[in-house]
Amino acid sequence: MSDTIAAISTAIGEAGIGIVRMSGKKSIHIANRLFKSKRIENLRDGENRKLIYGHIIDPKNNEIIDEVLIAYMQEPYTYTRENMVEIYCHGGIISVKKILELVLENGSRLAEPGEFTKRAFLNGRLDLAQSEAVIDMIRAKTDRSFQVSLDQLEGSLSNKVRKIRDLLLEIIAHIEVSIDFPDEDVEEVTYEELEEKARLVNREIDRLLETSDRGKILRDGLSTVILGKPNVGKSSLLNAILRENRAIVTNIPGTTRDIIEEYVNIDGIPLKIVDTAGIRATDDLVEKIGVDRAREMVDKADLIIAVFDASDNLTDEDFQIIDIIKERKSIVLLNKTDLPSEYDEDYLKRLLPDKEIIVTSIISGVGIGRLEQAIKDMFYRGNLEIESDVIVTNLRHKNQLIKAKKNIEDGLNGIISNVPLDCIEVDIKNCWENLGEISGDTVGEDILDKIFSEFCIGK
Repeated sequence: MSDTIAAISTAIGEAGIGIVRMSGKKSIHIANRLFKSKRIENLRDGENRKLIYGHIIDPKNNEIIDEVLIAYMQEPYTYTRENMVEIYCHGGIISVKKILELVLENGSRLAEPGEFTKRAFLNGRLDLAQSEAVIDMIRAKTDRSFQVSLDQLEGSLSNKVRKIRDLLLEIIAHIEVSIDFPDEDVEEVTYEELEEKARLVNREIDRLLETSDRGKILRDGLSTVILGKPNVGKSSLLNAILRENRAIVTNIPGTTRDIIEEYVNIDGIPLKIVDTAGIRATDDLVEKIGVDRAREMVDKADLIIAVFDASDNLTDEDFQIIDIIKERKSIVLLNKTDLPSEYDEDYLKRLLPDKEIIVTSIISGVGIGRLEQAIKDMFYRGNLEIESDVIVTNLRHKNQLIKAKKNIEDGLNGIISNVPLDCIEVDIKNCWENLGEISGDTVGEDILDKIFSEFCIGK
């Protein structure tokens, strides 16, 4: 924490502007060594948070590196609550790299992944849930997921968790008074009061957990697998949904041999759509690996789009696919209806009575709009639309809530069974601590390192 850190905060490549940022006690001193302006001698002579025009100069030979704008920000009113400097140079690989090298040579070190945000957390500007919302905002793929992340950055989840922890703290305080001062003239807590408050905590945790599956979809996308035997139109369907020729399409079975993943936004619903190798028995080693991977992706999918060929009778591969999707959330496409039909649609409906079957001709664009509407209907009608003002999108948060729910349920069982108060207190405290890991109040260093390692270096 005593080091001054530096990193490139913009994506590497051609761009209008590149940004190199520093944070730490030496950041303004380092910038003064490298920055020259006709208007001021020292950055502190300029205005805090105001851009200043000048040049970055290599102090070893006075060579001009780039024409820049620079801003210094005085602690504690900065992103990290430390002194910060941001250098706005021309975008591109060479300029930002040269400036970063100079900054490192003159007293800073390269920031670790997420270290700027980690310092914001350690210095008390953000709690841990808010810090994690930063990376979710960067990765957001729809307006809705961005808004959810922004709400969490503003403290929506943290405030809710804090209120639940305050309820638990109240329970703990009542229990400890009853245990430590049994002979004093204080009102002893009753088991009925404890049960009422513990049930309230349990309900609040349940409300948060109810949003977690839907929140995961908003954060990571609805994992959607296109499944079917070879040459039924899976890759054509992917291209139709993406509105571009992403996958190779031929009339040769087995063309798709590996997993193709793409993101698409359907009216605010993020889809991580996966085109898989056709399900069939094959002696081709590479294709067999693709088929095995397809089966693995099906196990992880939130939604399966099963494609069948209306111009052919059901085959053994089709029956395998029917068995796979029977118990899964899925939509069925009856494709190639522009060709002479050999298919008994009613028979398929009897095999899959609870599935929506959409007649399509993907090559002609018929049925694509209805498919997209069916996905939207499943998302909104299938209780995936989120009405709660607080949404759990992070798997780590969900796991902590599950642990906390187990703790409060154990405590409730103890209260109902009239076990000694000190035994009940253990479960209540464990619940309080597990919830504290969401906001970072009771988190360990190993968890912090893991969380921030997922960030980009400049954030």
